[in-house]
Amino acid sequence: MDSEKLQEVAFQIILSSGDARTLVHEAFAQMRAEKFNDAESRLNEANDSLVKAHKVQTELLQQYANGERIEMEIIMVHAQDHLMTTMTLREVALEMLSLYKKVS
Repeated sequence: MDSEKLQEVAFQIILSSGDARTLVHEAFAQMRAEKFNDAESRLNEANDSLVKAHKVQTELLQQYANGERIEMEIIMVHAQDHLMTTMTLREVALEMLSLYKKVS
């Protein structure tokens, strides 16, 4: 895979996971306002964005598994970091939503 294609894949991951991160933060605001259905909706939308990013990541891994040479670039490291931290943030948000519901 050439450098330009790898950068395109990385930016697709960053874009989708960035969208998801924004939605998770919107969900936190909805939780604080006790709008739990809206918060849950935002977290579901965030999951949809994360699935898009994960699909792109999986395609890249399949190419690698099929023997395609992929030289890692720093932008891909950043993309992977962005994706994994956003996935974790969403998981924490789901737990927090459950707690907010119990407290209110």
